[in-house]
This record gives sequence, C-alpha cells and structure tokens, in this order.
Amino acid sequence: MPVLDAAEVRALRADLEYWEKQQGHALEYPEKSKSYLLYGWADTLVHHPRVLDAVEDVIGPDILVYHSTMWIKEAHTPAYVRWHQDGAYFFLDPLEHVTAWVALSEASELAGCMRVIPGTHRLPMIEHDDKPGPHNMINRGQGISDRFDGETGVSMPLRAGELSLHHTALVHCSPGNDNDDRRMGLGISFIPAHVRPVGPVKPSALLVRGEDRYGHFLPEKRLGTPMSPEAQAAHAEAVRLFRLRQDQGFTKAAE
Repeated sequence: MPVLDAAEVRALRADLEYWEKQQGHALEYPEKSKSYLLYGWADTLVHHPRVLDAVEDVIGPDILVYHSTMWIKEAHTPAYVRWHQDGAYFFLDPLEHVTAWVALSEASELAGCMRVIPGTHRLPMIEHDDKPGPHNMINRGQGISDRFDGETGVSMPLRAGELSLHHTALVHCSPGNDNDDRRMGLGISFIPAHVRPVGPVKPSALLVRGEDRYGHFLPEKRLGTPMSPEAQAAHAEAVRLFRLRQDQGFTKAAE
C-alpha cells in the first residue's frame, strides 16, 4: 500500500545518504539496526501516521517497535537473504509481530524484492542455522536449510513509497539486485504491547502509538538530535541488548 509521496521519499532518502557521506561509507551494521535511534529519516518512518495506521489495523492501537533493519542492496550486486522467518531471531511470545517493509527506492523483481512462500505464516518457528557468506545480508547468515530448496516463492515487488506487511512466521527470502539503482527498504518489527520477550535478557523497545501497560521491555527514548552522543549511546545499548538476546536465545535453542 502507498504510505509515502514522492517528495517524502526524496527527502528521507537524501537524509539517509547524507549520513552515509558524513560517515564515509554505506550504511552497515550496527547503524543499519535500530536506525530510528540514530537518524531522522528512520525516526520519521517508525512514527509515520500512514505506516502506523496500517499496522494498527493488524495488531491494534498499542504499538511498540522492537527492532528495525535497513536493507540496502547496491546496484548490480549479488547480495541476498536466505529463506527465514523473522520470529526465529526475536524470541517473542505470542507470535503477533508484524514486519512493515517500507521502500525508499524501487524494489522490483529485477532489484531483488522479497519473495515469500504463502501459507507458511501458519507454521511454528522452524530450526534455523548459521551460514554466513560474503554476500549474505544477515551477519550471522541465519536461515532455513534444505526444507525449502527449489522453492521460488511469490515475489512482493514495491514501488518507492509503498509498504508491505508480513507475519513473523512467514518464510521469505530475497535474491540479488540486478537493477541500476540501489534497492533500499526499512524493515520495521512492530509488536502489540502485550507481547513479551522469552528468556533471561530483557531487551528494549520503543512505544510509537497508544500506551504500554505491561512493561515487558526496557523503554527506549525517542530520538532527539540525530547522531548526538546521547543518541549514539542509546543506540549502542539497545543493539547490545538485542544482540545478547539473540546470542543467548540461540544458545538456549542449541541446548
């Protein structure tokens, strides 16, 4: 569905690429994770009324952002993501998390848009393994081995300014970008406030609409000044907790 007009897309992309120039490199980990704690463009997207209206229709009015990842595939590169379920990385209960994928550039089939296997949102979490590689966009290389080999799925192309929503258990992947432009999209993990983390680490989350009557997460503070020392410290701590949650979760699963 359309959520951003052309002027908004230009302004948000310009802000993202301004900070890339300031930092001297393309957006990468850890800044591409939980970017809304660092940059104005990402803060705007996680609070955008049309984004939140779409999410509220699915999960209700009390909305937290648990995580976000900016996915940038440079033009004519083989960057890819394996078949996976978002929920396998998050360790949340119940499975009511929805990912909003907001395109800041064309995400066509040529550009390596997301591909999904319809109906898999009804599955439980499937075992994932780590297969990192030079072109794998997930640092740990997490994904599902063997079970979906040979599947091509259904493409989910988006124009710049459009949004798609998918369930946390939906199996999806994306291939390389053969387009002439970067493929740029922010994946925002939204959860209703009653969802809770499972395990020993209490991670953080940002309230973006409604109220949090549960306190299952450490509260994140909305961004003030982009890339200020305060913003960088808050971002570093939030990413540390998220990564610790992942590491301990996978250790627990392995045991």
